[in-house]
Amino acid sequence: MMDGAASTAAGQQGGPRVAGGGAATSPQQLRQPPQPAQLLVPDGKNGSWEGYRATGVGAWEWYMASGLLCLDQPSMDLLGVDPDTYDGRIETWISHVHPDDIAWVTAEVDKAISTRGAYQAEYRICRPDGSNRWLLVRGQVEADADGNPFRMLGTAWDTTQARTTDDGLRSALRYMSDGFLSVDKDWRVLFANAEAERLLTSQHDLTGRLLWNLLVIRRVPGLEARCREAADGTTPTSFDVQWPDTGRWYRFRLVPVPDGLACYFTDVTASRVRQADQVAAERTAAKRSARIQDLASALAEAVTSLDIVAAVADRVQPPFGASGLIIQVIEDGRMRTVGAVGYSQAFLDLVNGPVPDLTPAADVLARRRPSFISSADEYKRRYPATADLLAICGKQAWAYLPLVVSGRVVGLCVVSFDRPRLLTGAERALMTTLSGLVAQALERARLFDAEHARSQALQRALLPRQLPELPAVTAAARYLPAGRGMDVGGDWYDVIPLSADRVALVIGDVMGHGLPEAVIMGRVRTALQTLSDLELPPDEILAHLNDLVSGLGDDSFVTCLYAIYDPTTSSCTMARAGHPPPAVVCPDGTVHFAPAEGDPPLGVAGPPFEVSELRVPDGALLVLYTDGLVDSTSCDPAVGMDRMAGLLRGHQAEGLDQLCDSLTQALLPDDQQRADDAALLVARVRATAPDAVATWSLPEDPRAAGAARRYVRDQLASWRLEELTMTTELVVSELVANVVRHARGPYRLRLLRSRSLVCEVFDGSLTTPRPRRAAWTDEGGRGLQLIAALCDRWGTRNVATGKVIWTEQSLPTPPSA
Repeated sequence: MMDGAASTAAGQQGGPRVAGGGAATSPQQLRQPPQPAQLLVPDGKNGSWEGYRATGVGAWEWYMASGLLCLDQPSMDLLGVDPDTYDGRIETWISHVHPDDIAWVTAEVDKAISTRGAYQAEYRICRPDGSNRWLLVRGQVEADADGNPFRMLGTAWDTTQARTTDDGLRSALRYMSDGFLSVDKDWRVLFANAEAERLLTSQHDLTGRLLWNLLVIRRVPGLEARCREAADGTTPTSFDVQWPDTGRWYRFRLVPVPDGLACYFTDVTASRVRQADQVAAERTAAKRSARIQDLASALAEAVTSLDIVAAVADRVQPPFGASGLIIQVIEDGRMRTVGAVGYSQAFLDLVNGPVPDLTPAADVLARRRPSFISSADEYKRRYPATADLLAICGKQAWAYLPLVVSGRVVGLCVVSFDRPRLLTGAERALMTTLSGLVAQALERARLFDAEHARSQALQRALLPRQLPELPAVTAAARYLPAGRGMDVGGDWYDVIPLSADRVALVIGDVMGHGLPEAVIMGRVRTALQTLSDLELPPDEILAHLNDLVSGLGDDSFVTCLYAIYDPTTSSCTMARAGHPPPAVVCPDGTVHFAPAEGDPPLGVAGPPFEVSELRVPDGALLVLYTDGLVDSTSCDPAVGMDRMAGLLRGHQAEGLDQLCDSLTQALLPDDQQRADDAALLVARVRATAPDAVATWSLPEDPRAAGAARRYVRDQLASWRLEELTMTTELVVSELVANVVRHARGPYRLRLLRSRSLVCEVFDGSLTTPRPRRAAWTDEGGRGLQLIAALCDRWGTRNVATGKVIWTEQSLPTPPSA
C-alpha cells in the first residue's frame, strides 16, 4: 500500500494487469472487487464483502504488479474519497497517510512482502475535509504459482475513538506522581511519563531507547534480572529497591502485558522510614518481652534464694551494663543479704542489720516505689548523711527496687553501676517490671529454703551424725537425695559396734521419696539398732524387721542388707532382703561382688532369710550401696555395677571420703537428674592380730573355774595387763562356775585384747542367763550383779554351737612419758 512497494511488485510481474482484460478500467468497475476474493476480516475469520459492509469494516485488494487497489464502499468512506472520482491507484491511498507515519508504514509493508507474511499497522489518515482519523489496517500477501508476491488482501477499520481514549490515558499517565514506563518485547521504551524520565535520565524523551542502555538501571542491583523474570511470567510482581545516589526507596510493580512489560514505581521512602521506626520500636518491645520471659523462665526454674540471685545476676546485669547486685530480705525488722555480686564483704557487713534513716533503702522501703540515682553527686545531694559509704561501695549509679509481694515489702534489690548512668524511661519501666518477678520468686524460694532446712535437719537426725571409729572397721558414707525439692528420703546406712570387736554394717532403702518414707526409715533404723543390741544373727534381725514393715501397710516395702564383720575370723556374715549385693575390693585391687541370691524386700518376704558368709581379707574394702547409685536413668543395674567395679579398681587407693566423692560424682553427676535416693557406705576392715587373741578349752567339771583363772593370769602377764588380773580372775571364775552349774559343754574361754579387754565364755547351751534381784537371805543369784559391777559391759549372744557370755573391761591408762 505504498508506491515503492507497488513499483517493486510490478517489476516482478512484468507489467500491470487490469481486471477485465487489457482495456482501461473505469471508476465504476473499480468499485466492484474481483470474484472470488478471500479477504482477512478484523476478527481473523474469513467472510464476504457483504459481511464487511454490515460491520463497517472496509475490505481492500491490492494487485502489486499493476498497482491496482480495489476498495469497497466502507474503505472509501474511511479514506474520505468520492467513489465517482477514485482512480484505483495505490498512490492515492498513500497520499492520504500522515507524513509522520509514512516511513515506518513503508517499512512494515516491505517486511510483509519480503516474508510473504501478514501485515498490520495502525496509522493516521488525512482526509480531504482536513480531519485526521486513525485506521488499523491488516493484510495478507499471496504468491502466484512461481512463488512471487502477487497480491495482498486486507481489511481496515476506524480506531480513532479508541485512540482518543488511549491518548487521554497517556496524558493522565504522563503527569501522575508515580513513575510509569512501558517497554516492548525487545526492551525498547514505548512510553515513559514525566516522573519516569526524571528518575531515569536527564533527557526528556525516552521513547525508542533500549532500557538496558540507561545507566541508572544498570546501577540498581538485580533490577534487570527481576524485570526479565517478570516478563517471562504471567503474574505481576512487586519489590523495593534503593535508588543510587539519592538513597531513596522505590517500590517497583512489574505487570506483564501482551506487547511487553508495564512498570510502575512509587517513592516509598517515607513509609520505609515509618516502617523502620515501627520495626525498631517492635524490636525494642520484643527485646524487653524476651528479657522478661527469659528472667521469668530462669526464676521459675530457680529453687533456692541463691538460685534467684544467680538468675538475676546473669539476666539483669548484662543488658543494662550493671556491675553490682544486692538482694536483701527483711527478717524481724532487720535487713539480711541473701546474695550479692560486685561488692566487698566489708560493705555487705555494713548494710546488714537495721535500716538507717535518711538512706535510699529507707525511702524505697517506706514509699514502696523504686528510686534511681544517676551519679555520686546526686547521691551526696540527696543523702548527705550516708555519703561516706560511697568510698566503701565503689559505685557511681544505683537503681533501688523494692520487692513487694501481695502488698507487703519483703526485701530490696539494688542494681549498681561503676560509672554514672542515667536510665531511660523504658529502662526504668523494665527494671520495675523485673523487680516484681524477682519478688515473687524470692518469696517462693524463701519458703523452699525454710522447708529445705527442716528437711535437712530431719534427715540428719534420722541418719548417723558421725560414723564410729572402731578397731575393726573405718567407714565413710554418703547420702544423695533424689532431686531438688526432695531432700528427705528412705535410704539409710549404719555402722553398729557389737561385742568382741565385731561390727554390723547396715544399708537399706524404703521404697519411695518424701516425709512418709523418711518416717518409716526412722522406725526401721531404730528397731534395727535395738535388735542389734540383742546380738541377734542377721537372719533373725531381718525376720523381726519384716514383721515390723508388714504391720505398716500393704504399700510399704523396704530393702535391707545386714552384715556382721568378725575381725577374729576375717569373715562377713550377711542376710539380704531385696538389696543389691555388696562389693569387696581386695588389697591387690581386684573387685568382686557377693553372690547375687537374696530374699524379697521386707514387707513381702517370708522368713527364714538366707544367710551367706564371705571371706574378707585384712585391709579390704566392703562397699554397700542402694540401687539408686547404680540404677540411674542412663543404664540398668548390671551396667551400673560394672561401672562401679571399674571405678573401685581405679580409686581404691584413695582415702575413704575421697573414694565416696569419686564414686558419687562419677555415677551420679551433679547435672544429671536423679530419679531415686542413693546411699553409699564404704568400710575398710582390719583383722585382729593373732597375738591379741587367746583361746582355751575348759574341762567339763568344777575344775574348769580354776583352769580358767590360771589361763587368765598367765595371759594377762604376757600382755602386761597385770592390773586387771584380780578383777578378770573373779569375772572368769564367776562365769565359768555359772555355765558349769547351769549349762552344758563343751566349754571354751577366749580373751581378746583390743581397746578394751574382752572375756568370752562359750558353752553348748542356748539358755540365756538373766540377772535377778536376790533376797538378803538367798545364798546365790548375785553372780551377774557382781559381773555388772566389775565390768563396763556384759552380754550374751547365740552362736552355732550354743551361746557366749562376754564382758568388756577398760584397759589401764598407760603411764605418761
